[in-house]
Amino acid sequence: MIRHLEQPLLPLPGLRRIMADLAPVHAASALVGFVFAASGPIAIILAVGTRGGLSEAELSSWIFGAFFLNGLLSIGFCLAWRQPLVFFWTIPGTVLVGPALDHLTFPQVIGAFYVTGLLMLALGLSGWVRRAMEAVPMPIVMGMVAGVFLRFGLDWVLAFRDGFWIAAPMTAAFIGVSAWTPLARLCPPLIAALAVGIGATLALGAFAPDADLSFTLARPVLQAPVFSWQALVELVVPLAITVLVVQNGQGIAILTAAGHRPPINAIAAACGAVSLLCAAVGTASTCLTGPVNAIISAAGDKHRQYTAGIVVGLLALAFGLLAPVFTRFMLATPAAFIATLAGLAMLRVLQNAFTVAFRGKFTLGALVTFLVTVSGIAIANIGAPFWGLVFGFAVSWLLEREDFRSGATPA
Repeated sequence: MIRHLEQPLLPLPGLRRIMADLAPVHAASALVGFVFAASGPIAIILAVGTRGGLSEAELSSWIFGAFFLNGLLSIGFCLAWRQPLVFFWTIPGTVLVGPALDHLTFPQVIGAFYVTGLLMLALGLSGWVRRAMEAVPMPIVMGMVAGVFLRFGLDWVLAFRDGFWIAAPMTAAFIGVSAWTPLARLCPPLIAALAVGIGATLALGAFAPDADLSFTLARPVLQAPVFSWQALVELVVPLAITVLVVQNGQGIAILTAAGHRPPINAIAAACGAVSLLCAAVGTASTCLTGPVNAIISAAGDKHRQYTAGIVVGLLALAFGLLAPVFTRFMLATPAAFIATLAGLAMLRVLQNAFTVAFRGKFTLGALVTFLVTVSGIAIANIGAPFWGLVFGFAVSWLLEREDFRSGATPA
C-alpha cells in the first residue's frame, strides 16, 4: 500500500541551506500566517469546548495537540517535499463537535476521532483519496458546512447585544482594514480585530483571569476513547469529508494554483496518522490548512517558500508548549470577545460555503442539507450534520439526476 505514497525529495536540506533560503519576506509571511491561526481559530476551539462543558485542562490539551503535534508534522513535510505544507486542525470538524457534545460524552467524541484517523490513513495508503473526495458533490458538503457554521455568525450578531462596546470596535476594525487594501496586505483584518478587542477589553476592565497567567508548560491530558456506534455514525463520515474534501481540497487547490505539487496521498495518510496522536490528547483531526498555506505561498520565491512553513511549524511548537498560558488568557476575556473573534473568523468561510452550495448544480440537495443541519434534529440519537448529508444526497439523487449525469461538481 505504501507504493501509492508520493516520494519525498532526498536528501533533506541542512540547516545552512534552510537559513540561506529563508528571506525576510518568508519570515514575515510566516509570522502573519501563524498569528492568523492563533487568533480566530483558537476562539472557535474555546467557543465549542466551553459550550460542550470541557475543562480548562482539556481545552489546554486540545490546543497543545493542535499546535505542537501539527507543528512537528508541518516541519517534517516542508523539509521532505520542500513545499509550504502546513498542517493544523480541521475547523469544520471542530464545529461539528459542538452539537455532538450536547448528547455525546467527550470520550465518545474521542473514539470518533480515532476511527476517522484510521479511515484517512487507509484512504491515503490505498491511493483512493481522490475517488473519496469526488464521492459526494461539493455543494451538498458545503450545505452541511454552512449549516454548522451558521451558529458562529449568529453568535457574532448577538455579541452586539451582550457586549456592544467590545463587539462594535472589533467589527469596525475588521471592516475598516478589509476596505483599505494596502493596509490589509500588511495587517490581516482579523489581527486588527484581535488587537482592538484586547484594547477594548482592558479599557472596560473586563479582563478577569481566574488563575495565574505566569509561565506554565503544557501538561497534555491523555484521553481514553469510548467507541460508541452512535458517535461513530454521526461523526466519522462528516469528519473525514471535512478533512479530505473541504480542508485538504482547499489547501491542495491553493498550493497547486501557486505552482506547487502537493503529495495528495501522503498528505491524507499523514493527516490520518497524526490525527490518531491528536485524538490521544483530545484534539480534533489534522488537516492541510488552506488560509495559512495561502498566506505563505503568496510571497517570495516559490522554491524557497518551504522555509516559511518551517517557521510556522517552529512558532506552533512554542505556542503548543505554552498552551496553558494562552488558554487562561483567552478564557479570561468576555464571552462577547470570543464570540466576535470567532464570528469574524468565520465570515469569509461562511460566505464561501453559501456560494459553493447554491451557485450551480445540486442546489436543492444543498438546501435540504443546510436546513436539516440547522434544525439540529437528531434521529436515532445521531446528530443533524450526518442526516443533512444523507437527506441532501438522497434528494439530489432523486430530483437532480441531470446534475449527476453531467458530472458532479469537483471537490
